[in-house]
Amino acid sequence: MLTGEYAVLDGAKALGLPTKLGQKLVVKRTTSSDLIWESLDMKGKPWFESTISLFDFSAVTTDNQQISDYLQKVLKNAVRLNSEFLSQWNGFKIETQLEFPLDWGLGSSSTLIYLIAEWAEVNPLLLYFKTEDGSGYDVACAFADGPVEYINSPEEVSYTEVDFNPKFKDQLYFIHLGKKQDTKLGIKEYLKAVKNKANLVKSITKITEDIRSATTLSQFQNLIENHEDLIASHTGFSKVKDLLFSDFDGSVKSLGAWGGDFVLAASDAGSEKVRKYFADKRLQYIFCI
Repeated sequence: MLTGEYAVLDGAKALGLPTKLGQKLVVKRTTSSDLIWESLDMKGKPWFESTISLFDFSAVTTDNQQISDYLQKVLKNAVRLNSEFLSQWNGFKIETQLEFPLDWGLGSSSTLIYLIAEWAEVNPLLLYFKTEDGSGYDVACAFADGPVEYINSPEEVSYTEVDFNPKFKDQLYFIHLGKKQDTKLGIKEYLKAVKNKANLVKSITKITEDIRSATTLSQFQNLIENHEDLIASHTGFSKVKDLLFSDFDGSVKSLGAWGGDFVLAASDAGSEKVRKYFADKRLQYIFCI
């Protein structure tokens, strides 16, 4: 999520950028009367395995009860949306594989919801809202072919694919902080802390619209710095640049829940200097947009 973090929960327009890396799901019919579930990491190594009862989707065997409970919730909600889904008591072998490291926080749960929705032939966003309490923007990104503007308000839930291909994109960098953030906890903290939601929503929506039309790096930097200032002033949260990168020659913006996962850096200092700065802080995963 490039813009709109937190405020999207209250109806602000957000700009989301789908990543090229995602998740795959393969379903094969078996002679078993259960679902045999195996999740693989990007190297093909299993990180979760379970045998799931078709009766109530509970785990017959599992190596992670928390994940099994989550899968049970998703599958039950999929059946509520489509009563024909898994109604024939046919067993399946399900294999998922991530295309990014497990700790990157690029949407392993949102892409899973999208994939299960495709399998169950139900609306991915409806399945998400029955399962999660977030905004749903990441599910919209999961089935989008490019950048999306996303709105989740009491009046509407909508997503529109938009053009966002700035000329200065080679001066924008994603940096992984190595701290996977608990999105649910971040949402709770925001809901407790936020002040003047209506003003925040209006201001963040304006920034989202202006960022799409920014033609220079300096315009873009001013907008993301304003975005950081707004979220900080309305929540009391500390800005990531102040906390970790106060001497960076450029702008740094949190992406998603503050305190973990990825940040966006924008700088005209040159790729070599930017990469060295973050590498010196032992942050090795640096990608240009």
